[in-house]
Amino acid sequence: MKKTMLMATAMSLVLGAAASAETLKWARAGDALTLDPHAQNEGVTLAVMHQMMEPLILRAPDGTLVPSLATEWSVSPDNPDVWNLKLREGVTFHDGAEFTAEDVVFSIERALSEESDMKGVITSIKSVEAVNDYEVNITTDGANPILPATLPNIFMIDKGWAEANNVVDVQDVEGGEETFASQNVNGTGPYKLVSRENDVKTVMTINEDYWGKDDFPMDFTDIEFTPIQNQATRMAALLSGEVDFIQDVPVQDLERIKTTEGKQVMTAPQNRVIFFGLNVSDELLGGNVDGKNPLTDVRVRQAMNMALNREAIQQVVMRGQSQPAGIIAPPFVHGWTEELDQYPEWDVAAAKALMEEAGYGDGFSITLNCPNDRYVNDEAICQASVGMLAQIGVNVNLEALPKAQHFPLVNGLKSDFYMLGWGVPSYDSEYIFNFLYHTKGDLFGTWNGTRYSNDRIDELTKAIASEVDQAKRDEMIAEMWQIVKDDVVYLPIHHQVLNWAMDSKVGAAMDSDDQVKVKYFTLD
Repeated sequence: MKKTMLMATAMSLVLGAAASAETLKWARAGDALTLDPHAQNEGVTLAVMHQMMEPLILRAPDGTLVPSLATEWSVSPDNPDVWNLKLREGVTFHDGAEFTAEDVVFSIERALSEESDMKGVITSIKSVEAVNDYEVNITTDGANPILPATLPNIFMIDKGWAEANNVVDVQDVEGGEETFASQNVNGTGPYKLVSRENDVKTVMTINEDYWGKDDFPMDFTDIEFTPIQNQATRMAALLSGEVDFIQDVPVQDLERIKTTEGKQVMTAPQNRVIFFGLNVSDELLGGNVDGKNPLTDVRVRQAMNMALNREAIQQVVMRGQSQPAGIIAPPFVHGWTEELDQYPEWDVAAAKALMEEAGYGDGFSITLNCPNDRYVNDEAICQASVGMLAQIGVNVNLEALPKAQHFPLVNGLKSDFYMLGWGVPSYDSEYIFNFLYHTKGDLFGTWNGTRYSNDRIDELTKAIASEVDQAKRDEMIAEMWQIVKDDVVYLPIHHQVLNWAMDSKVGAAMDSDDQVKVKYFTLD
């Protein structure tokens, strides 16, 4: 059996090479951090996993929620705390095992486990039980009207496969653990893993037994995903035909791509905000200034916010490919308003006055941690910000690292000042408060590297997750945004503009979440 499968895989690779037009050669700045579906809630990781694994409910490229492994979902008429989901029948995992409710129960419980980085997405889930082989009930802690919107990145894993390969437990990525699940995949998705070499290449081939093979274009039989960190190298690979499709397009090269025969650019607003986080605890990792942490003083934080010239970053660093932001919520998100998104006017004199008033007229020094392979022009934005903050006496030492080293600094509370980007797959403010503003703990505040803790925010974060009265819920969300905007623990930079570049033969289904789903792509 194993020999037959290996021969089939080898044959598919030969055919893919022969019919190269059917191979999508896809590149972007960074690699997936792991293949364990519940280990990292990180954009590139999720994008790669979406080719091979599936959630119960999918967010289609146009932003709508559509059936995936669940065909129907509804609140129980007997109990508003229970969602009932009907599962798709006749689905098999890549190894031929049948997909059933048992796998759903196992996957959700695994995603809620201590090491899972996905648990914060589904914190409201109290329990999940199989009604029969093709039906499950999910009980939430109070009614949760937005539960379906939290499920599109919760991938289903085969219980039997996990048990057989000793990967019942989620990989501890930050602890440096490698497991069978971090390098191997057994999903129900449209593509199967052929090979993976971390930070070099991940190769996938079409799943001939995919349940949706006739429901989606599925024009590409094979996928080669290659991380190319260097912008010039990534551009050269596209222009030479070495790759067919790139994300993280260098903004300075957009016009060149548009005027190159056989190439095209797709542009859209992105569901992502770029911002800086500040350590507002009593202790600075880099050493306190005169026995205090300057960042605990809101006047210092306000001064830093005023010192950031967002229009200059937009025009010079981003070449117009950004929208300056006043809060860390994209305009797609429920709760965002134009008024909230107003940002302070760039005013060095006023910022210096605030610094003086706070007792830091002579300034202070701090380290800024920045990724260099995750967001569009991430390191360049940080470099520009260093110069702006120097004008008010904040002397910044920039430390730029690949995201695999950067994110553990944020999650491990090992940074005083850091860049982060945030997309909101649920399209709701609850996701932002849950991860970024709630007091950091095992279930909530898992990406809150600021040490910010506000009892009212914690209370309302849980309340909006179960409030079914929309008007009352909107009032609570508005109150929350006003509180955190006044507290200034994050310095919003901009809403990122999404650019994808590709060969003209590629019909890409653009997704504001920057989530590639190749099964929707067409080949012209």
